[in-house]
Amino acid sequence: MAAKTQDFTAMMKDMMGSFPVDTKAMDEAFKTTATLNEKLSAVALEAAEKSTELSAKWTKDTLTKLSDMTKFKSEPADYAKAMTDFASAQAETAAENMAAFAEIAKKVQMDTVELMMAAGKDFTEDASAAMKKATDDMTAAAKKATTK
Repeated sequence: MAAKTQDFTAMMKDMMGSFPVDTKAMDEAFKTTATLNEKLSAVALEAAEKSTELSAKWTKDTLTKLSDMTKFKSEPADYAKAMTDFASAQAETAAENMAAFAEIAKKVQMDTVELMMAAGKDFTEDASAAMKKATDDMTAAAKKATTK
C-alpha cells in the first residue's frame, strides 16, 4: 500500500483563497494619511509665510527708524534724543512683533491639534470598517468551508 503525499501548495492556495484580502481598507487608510499630511503641510507653510512677512515688515520698520536716527542734527543733544527715541521705539516694536509671532505659533498649535483629532477619528472609523469587513469575510469564508 503506497502512501499518497498531499499537495501542500494546492492546499495552502485553497486556504488563502478562502480568506480574501480587502485592499480597499488599505487604500482608505493611505488616503486618510495623505490628506492629513497635505493639511499639516498647509498649516506649516501658512505659518512660514506669515512669519516671513512679519520679519520683513519688522526689518523694514527698523531700517526706516535707523535712517531717521542717522540724519544730520544741528545740536549734539539731538543725537542723544534720537538714539533714545530709536531704542524706545525698538523695544515697543519688539514686544509687538514677539506677540505677533506668538499668535502665529498658537494658531499652528491649535490647527495641528484640530487636524490630529479629526485624523484620529478618521483612522478609527477606517479601522472599524476594515475590521467589520474582515470579520464578515472570515465568517462567510468559514461558513463556505464548513458547507463543502
